[in-house]
Amino acid sequence: MFSHIMVGANDVQKSKVFYDAILGTMGYRPGVMDEKGRCFYFEKSGVFAITPPINGEPACHGNGCTIGFQAESPEIADAWHAAGVANGGIACEDPPGIREGTIGKLYLAYLRDPSGNKVCALHRMS
Repeated sequence: MFSHIMVGANDVQKSKVFYDAILGTMGYRPGVMDEKGRCFYFEKSGVFAITPPINGEPACHGNGCTIGFQAESPEIADAWHAAGVANGGIACEDPPGIREGTIGKLYLAYLRDPSGNKVCALHRMS
């Protein structure tokens, strides 16, 4: 459905350290910097990118926005969360764990990245 997702960052290098750590727990390669100071994670399923805002204004998070990354297991979601906290992220929402709702049982872990963007590791329980 999506070709790419891009989030704003006030310190792209600091955000790269965070995303390299959390995405590394899921088996993704470190991000690649371009000449404009942006960082890209290229995968077959799409592209995730970090950028300083092109309008020169400070980056800010979108209120109500969450970017979810698919975790293959609850253990990977836990490792993702721990790596994020250890690399500049801030835990938010409830602690990692199972939540039940209209779409079934999900194992969720939430973080705020160094620029305040909300990200989630999600594992669909069988």
